[in-house]
Amino acid sequence: MPLDDDHGRSVTGIRVSLTDRCNFDCQYCHNEGLGDTRGPMEPQDDEMTADEVIRLLDVVRAFGVETVKFTGGEPMLRDDLAEIVRRVPEEMDVSVTTNGSFLPGRAAALADAGLERVNVSQDALDREAFAELTQSGAYDTVIEGVEAALDAGLAPVKLNMVVMEPTAGYVPEMVDFVAATDGLQLQLIEYMPEIAGHPEWAIDIARVHDWLADRATRVERREMHGRRRYYVTEREEAAPPSIESAGPDAPASGEGMVEVVDPVENTDFCANCHRVRVTHDGQFKGCLNRHDDHRSTGGMTRAEIEAAFRETVANRVPFYGEYMVESEGEWVRNDRYVERVVADDD
Repeated sequence: MPLDDDHGRSVTGIRVSLTDRCNFDCQYCHNEGLGDTRGPMEPQDDEMTADEVIRLLDVVRAFGVETVKFTGGEPMLRDDLAEIVRRVPEEMDVSVTTNGSFLPGRAAALADAGLERVNVSQDALDREAFAELTQSGAYDTVIEGVEAALDAGLAPVKLNMVVMEPTAGYVPEMVDFVAATDGLQLQLIEYMPEIAGHPEWAIDIARVHDWLADRATRVERREMHGRRRYYVTEREEAAPPSIESAGPDAPASGEGMVEVVDPVENTDFCANCHRVRVTHDGQFKGCLNRHDDHRSTGGMTRAEIEAAFRETVANRVPFYGEYMVESEGEWVRNDRYVERVVADDD
């Protein structure tokens, strides 16, 4: 049975960072630098080995965790990614979030290893805008990577787009693109200035919801995070898609799905969060926005990893807005909340 935290949320999913290295330098990224980006290679000294990743997954699977998503940095900088995917415990759903630049030539092997889905970062359909946002000239390679994923049967491929002032103008074109392209879905991710800085880039995500509600033919709400999904149909004036492949489980032609990921100041989002994270160096983390709750698993016995996982789940906060608060235009730690948690633990 899954573990429940003190706020009634069952932990059924886990996100595992395999590296903090990346070959892109996206404007909104919260990583602290690129590190070594020469290409796929063996795990570095501060990264979990494949054996350590699988041992950790074996532990959480016993606690009812059903899904694992491998992230980074860029997880495909690990040359053992296919091995890790192949060794994931049975009955766990496996997906990867990637910038897509290494998918050409590797998507088929990952699908053969057991990968079920990919999320690909795609913030613009314009080469120049893409280059400015990512500090990368890999636009064509990423599009090829999406095509490779569709050809490998990894549909639906989810395109991740961070919505902020520099990208908001590209949203309609991206929505039309997924509506017109079989096998694609779109995730519009609210920009979080409390992580990446630049509060002037934040936009009112409610405006995006309102626009999508007018554009959509139907709307549904997911249990995970309480997210809303908007189903959109192809418009005659929409630009023709440049990707024509579709996997066996792709949505019907002419209809696309757009999902909004909006955690900022959203208590419903956190109330429906069922995930725990693992850092690239093997530390459990209860929330993306907390950095003081890490619990290491390095060199531990199985029993010690189990205890660390239990503690992580038990100490999850109800809503990160109680942990991070806005003060004079900046997001800072809410010391009163932290002090209360410490007092409760004592």
